[in-house]
Amino acid sequence: MMLIDFGDNLWLSGLYSLLVGGVLGAFYFIGLWWTVRRIDSSPFIGILLLCSMLFRMSVVMLGFYVLLSKDWQSILLALLGFIILRLFVTRRIRSKENSAINKEIQSLKQKSLCEGEQL
Repeated sequence: MMLIDFGDNLWLSGLYSLLVGGVLGAFYFIGLWWTVRRIDSSPFIGILLLCSMLFRMSVVMLGFYVLLSKDWQSILLALLGFIILRLFVTRRIRSKENSAINKEIQSLKQKSLCEGEQL
């Protein structure tokens, strides 16, 4: 049984499923980001990774079950929302990494040009 019943309104039900999938995806990937950031400072890396993974997966699976257990279409739409959020997050992170790499390359080029003028 779905937590919120939209009756026969398929558009609202589909939008709700996509939104729930996006929220669950945000929770999962923010938790993953938090875990990766804490690896350096943790004395028990294996326990941190295992507990974080089990907690994140449990919350996401429970969220899918409780919020969207009405029918398979809503679960499929929520999974689509989860995947869309994943694609958005990975592209955003990749673009930030590329900009940091490009800045480093530009500074190295400028440094090599300055050294070439001094020779």
